[in-house]
Amino acid sequence: MIHFEHISFEYKKGSPVISDLSLHIVMGESVGLIGANGAGKSTFMKLLLGLLSGDGSILVDGIPVEKNNLARIREKLGFVLQNSDNQMFMPTVFEDMMFGLLNYGMSREEAEGRIDQVLDSLELASLKHKYNYRISGGEKRMAAIATILAMEPEVILMDEPTTALDPYNRRLVINTIKALPQTKLIASHDLDMIYDTCDRVILISEGRIAADGPAEQILKDRKLLEDNRMELPLRFQ
Repeated sequence: MIHFEHISFEYKKGSPVISDLSLHIVMGESVGLIGANGAGKSTFMKLLLGLLSGDGSILVDGIPVEKNNLARIREKLGFVLQNSDNQMFMPTVFEDMMFGLLNYGMSREEAEGRIDQVLDSLELASLKHKYNYRISGGEKRMAAIATILAMEPEVILMDEPTTALDPYNRRLVINTIKALPQTKLIASHDLDMIYDTCDRVILISEGRIAADGPAEQILKDRKLLEDNRMELPLRFQ
């Protein structure tokens, strides 16, 4: 589904952020992307979305991530931002969800049907006509996920989906992520959440893959994590 082949990128000449990185993610995988601050996680996401361009080759479902293909690529990728306020910019949840679907050429009647279906599946029907500024951080994060799901992407990318959430809303988001059938790539410092939601973990350090394997194997490896400026998830400490 996603192929990175020998990708390198630098913001400043001579200071690589991503160095000769190659990896493959297959359809249906749930993958956690972890690493210390500055390891290259956010740059990885931006390269995949075509927001940045580096050396090497990136394919999404066989389509090269290149300027001429970005519209097709972004139909396949749904990106849930770390800060939901940057994603939910219309007055109500309904208007936010409707905005994207109408821009994809869907009729208003069909779009509203899709919205109701997604909100019902996530048990969020009560949020449909609520104002975004009046709902909680957890509800807004859930609404942002619903907005992306309504677009029916094949891959969902998430950047720190549990940041700043209280325990109840954090668990709500985790349970929602676990139930999603799409291919998922989740970048986070919340290693307990990664353990709960991901089968595979990729550890990036200084722009390179330091480890790639089963989540439990990597997240229980104290030496590996500490060598890469991270700590064990709380459940293993």
